[in-house]
Amino acid sequence: MITPPRNEARGERVRTRPAAALRYGAIWVAGAARTVDARRAVRAFLTRAAHTAGTHVTTRAEQDAQLVTSELITNALRHAPGPCGLVLELSADSTRLTVTVRDTSRTLPLVRARDGARVGGHGLYLVRACSRALTATALPDGKQITAVLAL
Repeated sequence: MITPPRNEARGERVRTRPAAALRYGAIWVAGAARTVDARRAVRAFLTRAAHTAGTHVTTRAEQDAQLVTSELITNALRHAPGPCGLVLELSADSTRLTVTVRDTSRTLPLVRARDGARVGGHGLYLVRACSRALTATALPDGKQITAVLAL
């Protein structure tokens, strides 16, 4: 189930940032989020960006955006109980995509070093490799992970 972000529905600003050319947000109730839905949202968002903002998105940029979103949502599902949220923002100049995932765990993630012998634990390494910036912010009711990707 996807519901509109609560703060935006009340007209509150969650954070200050330069105006976005295009924005999408979703909140999934506990247990309802699926990575496939998040990847579809990215694909639809970038298609809309191409049509409305004239943004040219390469196949590689779209695949990177889907991978980053999938990894961040997977981490939220695996490590945080409760609902999680996704916000996609296209920069005003249409050159950057910001992917933000919010969850209910207050534990900030660690990017582990590469280890070919380890099974799992490589998701944030991939996210960092695909992103221009990656930040994790502790919140009173969880955390927010934000990745910025070049389009």
